[in-house]
Amino acid sequence: MLSDVNLWPLIGVAVIIAGFILRFNPMLVVIVTAIATAFAAGFPADKILATIGTGFIKTRNLPLIILLPLAVIGLLERHGLRQHAQRWISSIQSATAGRLLIVYLAARQLTAAVGLTSLGGHPQMVRPLLAPMAEGATEARYGKLSERIRHKLRAFSAATDNVGLFFGEDIFVAFGAIVLMTTFLHEAGIDVEPIHVALWGIPTAVCAFVIHAVRLYRLDRTLERELAQHAAASSTAATATKGA
Repeated sequence: MLSDVNLWPLIGVAVIIAGFILRFNPMLVVIVTAIATAFAAGFPADKILATIGTGFIKTRNLPLIILLPLAVIGLLERHGLRQHAQRWISSIQSATAGRLLIVYLAARQLTAAVGLTSLGGHPQMVRPLLAPMAEGATEARYGKLSERIRHKLRAFSAATDNVGLFFGEDIFVAFGAIVLMTTFLHEAGIDVEPIHVALWGIPTAVCAFVIHAVRLYRLDRTLERELAQHAAASSTAATATKGA
C-alpha cells in the first residue's frame, strides 16, 4: 500500500540555494539548512540540538587539521618560498611553463591513483610552488610578464592540479565515488567488483592526461607568440616615442 511521501524536508535544498545566491556566510547557510530540514521532517527541538552537538563534537578537530597546514604554508611564503621556487626553476635552461605543468600533471595523477590525494592541492602546492615556478620559467625566457600572462599561468596551474586529481583518484580502488557506484549497482542487482571499476578508469585517465598535455604543449607556443607580439609592439612604441 502506497503512502504519501513528505516532501517538506526538501525545503533545505531551496534554503541552501538561496543562501549561496545571496552570498551569505556558508557556515550560517549550512546550519540554517540543517535546522529547516529537521523541522520540516518533524524532528523535535531536543533531537535537533542533540544531533548538532554530536556533529560538533565529532568534527571539532577538523578546523585545526585544515588551518594548521595553511599557517605553515603562510610562514614559508613569508620567508621567501615563492621567490626561491622561481629562482630555482629559472636556473633550468630547458624549463618552460608547459613542460613543468606536464610533469606535475603526471605526478599528480600517479600519486592520486595510489590514494595520495593530499600531496597536491591549490593552497599547499599550486599557490606557493607550482604557479610561481611556471611564472619563473616563463619570465626567465621572455622577460617581465604582464598581469594577464601571470593570471593565465596561474589558471593553467590550478587546472592542471584539478585534472590530475580528478582523473587520477578514479583509479584508486578505495576512492569514495567507486564505493558509491558499486553499492548503487549492487542494490540495482548488478554485481561489480570495485577493482573492475577502478581499472576501467585507467583509459579515461590516460585520455585526460593526453588531452591536457596537448593543451599545455600549445600553451608554450601561445605564450611565445603573444610575448613576441608584445615585445614587438613595445619596441615600435619606444622607437616612435624616441623619433618624436
